[in-house]
Amino acid sequence: MAEVHVIGQIIGASGFSESSLFCKWGIHTGAAWKLLSGVREGQTQVDTPQIGDMAYWSHPIDLHFATKGLQGWPRLHFQVWSQDSFGRCQLAGYGFCHVPSSPGTHQLACPTWRPLGSWREQLARAFVGGGPQLLHGDTIYSGADRYRLHTAAGGTVHLEIGLLLRNFDRYGVEC
Repeated sequence: MAEVHVIGQIIGASGFSESSLFCKWGIHTGAAWKLLSGVREGQTQVDTPQIGDMAYWSHPIDLHFATKGLQGWPRLHFQVWSQDSFGRCQLAGYGFCHVPSSPGTHQLACPTWRPLGSWREQLARAFVGGGPQLLHGDTIYSGADRYRLHTAAGGTVHLEIGLLLRNFDRYGVEC
């Protein structure tokens, strides 16, 4: 089987109006993909930027997949959260990006968004915190129901990904 090795890090996030950010991440693949080593999801630590608006996480990603086909190429999905001084967490944004399909090192910038909700929910979010969240996490990376949502732009998640491909030529895939 052909193999894909994804090595890199979630560098951090910028452009969010909130501070004290952390990120929950995961990877989604099709049925023909098998995870040989690594973990499919994780969470970074909380970072409160002292200078500027960039929150640095430097969270490692190390995944090794075997695949029988190209359908369902891996997609990274993110949930960025902010934490207040009382330890309450509030959604800052959802985002996803496709893992590059060419070998080498790649710098990725993943834009994020969050659901707006009604004017009451927006007012409550401003004063009390919280706000609307997605019921199903797969809505982040599947466009089927996402077009119906009213959203607001969030910040950007920055990644550095190195990609190694192995045995693709044996299965008729030219890289």
